[in-house]
Amino acid sequence: MPEQGSPNLSILPILLPPATLRPLAFRVLTKKHSLTITASSLQSLATFVGRNCGSGWREEGLAELVLDEVAKAWKKRGGGVIVEDNGASLLKSILSTLESNMSGGRVKSRDLSKGARTLTQALGSETGHGDTDKTGEPRSEAIEHTPGVGEDHDLDDTRKWMKVVGAFEQHRVVYNVNKKNFDVSSISPSIFPAPSQRANIFRDRYNLIYQRLLRNEAFQTPSFGTFPSRGGSASSLATGGSYKLTSIANLLGRSGTSHLLLGLLSISPTGELSLTDPTGSITLDIKHARAVPEDGAWFAPGMIVLVDGVYKEEEVVTGSTFNGSGGVGGTIGGKFAGASVGGPPCERREASIGMSNRSESGDPTVESGFGWVDFLGVGSERARGPRMRHIEQLCLRKEQQDDQEGVRKEIVIMSEVNLDAPGTVGALTRVFDSYASLPKDQIPLVFFLIGNFVQHAVMSGGGSGGSIECKEYFDSLASVLSNYPRLLQGSTFVFVPGDNDPWASAYSAGASTACPREAVPELFTSRIRRAFTNANNDRPLPRPKTPSGEAIWTSNPTRLSLFGPVHEIVVLRDDVSARLRRTSIVFRPDKSQDTSDTQNHGDEMVEIDDDGAQPNPPSELAQVQLEEKTQNPNLQASRKLVKTILDQGNLSPFPLNVRPVLWDYASALHLYPLPTAMILADSSADPFAVTYEGCHVMNPGRLIPEGSKSLVRWIEYDIIKKRGTVREERF
Repeated sequence: MPEQGSPNLSILPILLPPATLRPLAFRVLTKKHSLTITASSLQSLATFVGRNCGSGWREEGLAELVLDEVAKAWKKRGGGVIVEDNGASLLKSILSTLESNMSGGRVKSRDLSKGARTLTQALGSETGHGDTDKTGEPRSEAIEHTPGVGEDHDLDDTRKWMKVVGAFEQHRVVYNVNKKNFDVSSISPSIFPAPSQRANIFRDRYNLIYQRLLRNEAFQTPSFGTFPSRGGSASSLATGGSYKLTSIANLLGRSGTSHLLLGLLSISPTGELSLTDPTGSITLDIKHARAVPEDGAWFAPGMIVLVDGVYKEEEVVTGSTFNGSGGVGGTIGGKFAGASVGGPPCERREASIGMSNRSESGDPTVESGFGWVDFLGVGSERARGPRMRHIEQLCLRKEQQDDQEGVRKEIVIMSEVNLDAPGTVGALTRVFDSYASLPKDQIPLVFFLIGNFVQHAVMSGGGSGGSIECKEYFDSLASVLSNYPRLLQGSTFVFVPGDNDPWASAYSAGASTACPREAVPELFTSRIRRAFTNANNDRPLPRPKTPSGEAIWTSNPTRLSLFGPVHEIVVLRDDVSARLRRTSIVFRPDKSQDTSDTQNHGDEMVEIDDDGAQPNPPSELAQVQLEEKTQNPNLQASRKLVKTILDQGNLSPFPLNVRPVLWDYASALHLYPLPTAMILADSSADPFAVTYEGCHVMNPGRLIPEGSKSLVRWIEYDIIKKRGTVREERF
């Protein structure tokens, strides 16, 4: 092979067909690096090789070196197992950077290993991170093998690894029933989509929960089954004690048998409560049904539930169906008499993304999951998780040496910041005063300011006036923020709107707006942005290399990513509790509750039959204990709310006439996999911070509680401990 070409060596470009490059690409990318290449990416690589390697791409081995560099850079940049060129900037960025480091068809390096390091440095410089210090010497082995990590200031500032992902920017992934995997939607989203998208909202929700149930051990039939357990029905309790779901269409001709159904609670055109799945619909009779757990979750139309009961076929067919819609695919004749109703069991985040756990012997075990799926657009768990966890250790785990000092780890959360209320300015001043005097390395990373920013709907004839008054309210907030330049210079302020904020409130008049909704328009926020610009311009010279403070106006809901797929925080502003109280189903009280209390242990709500047999399937599935056990009614209500939302796996488990949803953006409301934390800003509920199935859910409540004029409440969230604390101060 000839020696490395000089910088002045010229290359005669050629037109290289993708089919000619395919064997070499398969040998280098697939066999050597275990990557899969698509047709579009092969076309891009063929064009690049033909332009930069010329006629010697095969004889001189130029293309093989280039493809090897591309594969290494793809892995180091956190790309998935499939090298695709679907309009994203990753492959184009790699090829652009590689082209600038090539001369004479070769990478500017003495050998392949140095070439990889040179390319890594060049790629790191694009994002502001390198893997060498100022002297050009490689850093420690741990950092050198962590691409994208550079100088010490890159590790000290956690905000460099933070990203706010709005609902309209999030990846639109849909579960594919045939492939049993997630696909990225190829259809461009629209505010006015096709009518079929309306049905797809609930179909996608059902498929997501259905596959989640099938992954649950309670629904997996063992290979070597045993006889059914005593007390379980033959239809819902399969061999080995596992539960078996029955589709609604399969109820035909099976009158008098017990079944376990999974379906969507809805109101039929005749006004009756019904249960619907992709195969059909059936009228639901819950006169004698009980909720499982008792008073432990909400059940309302629009939710997907598990119902255990008996099918009763009609002896005389009545005219309850419309236009011949009975039978398979329509309304099934008869009724399903429910004995118990429960929500689908939740799945922990670790199980969903297939994270490796440690067994009792200490050996790592890999679970099945969707580790290669990039749900948020920040990289998948399998591709970027290990690397970002190592960076997290370098950034946040320094408190093990210096007793938790010098590490920025707090997130401040404030909700219902009514700028038109008299005491809001004083309350905000009190909150900011408590952090402005802290050392620079202890200032909170993020300040969440969540709406409603006005008490009444703007521009709808309410008490908050029109656009001019709304602009003045935000200008007053800018005046308050200008008094704290240290916070503006070193923290990120995220503003999440509510239903009363413009422009959506102009047509909703305070009612529920379509979800998700856009951010507050820049027309009202220009002075706040100017306050951040002025504060950053006043930073002392020489300017530090840490990111400057910024104000981010995002959608509702929104998500905050820390260290890629490691930490995900979902933020939602919605009065979910009040809506559940208005629309929920009321079950008759259990007459045997008094006698069964003597058989309960602690707070466990396990119902036992008279003959001592096993409980019904939903009763056993829904016994998930929360962390703290108390008789506090406020905490009981918060547990009930949290369990309902996380079990449903959706931020809006309501019918579209109760809570409108933009059809093409409904995937942004999914809670799968579960986030590491969730901010559920609900002004109709008391503040709380509870953990359920590894997801920490917080509600900051109102900034100024009702009935109080001198009390301010907010929440501090510790990203290391993954725990939130409700704080109260007088002002």
